[in-house]
Amino acid sequence: MARLAGVELPRDKRIDVALNYIYGIGPTLSRRILESSQVRGERRVRDLSEDEVHRLAAAVSQYRVEGDLRREVTANIKRLIEIGSYRGTRHQKNLPVRGQRTRTNARTRKGPRKTVGILRGKARSDSRTPGNRPAPAAGGK
Repeated sequence: MARLAGVELPRDKRIDVALNYIYGIGPTLSRRILESSQVRGERRVRDLSEDEVHRLAAAVSQYRVEGDLRREVTANIKRLIEIGSYRGTRHQKNLPVRGQRTRTNARTRKGPRKTVGILRGKARSDSRTPGNRPAPAAGGK
């Protein structure tokens, strides 16, 4: 199994697809890396020679990938929060950053719905147990 940028590439995949397993490498950059290292994209990872793996490793090392890229992205977000920009506050509140609507949708960032207001069904009947009854009004029968 080939190991590039600290990531084990799956043996049975084509190398052009397997490179996408590295954080920061997509289809376009994968093709560019393969062209610069002179490796055909149709080859399977298990069929690569040691020389080809070394050439790929050298080509990948020219780009910011995996841990370095993750650190940079985290530092950028931290900087936005520290300077108090709008984008920083959106990151801080865990809301969409790029202008999407939040009145409806945005469930990926906001998480599951938290119902506010009326209690329905079982939750309502639980609140009416004898121990939870309000005191009778003064002056009543």
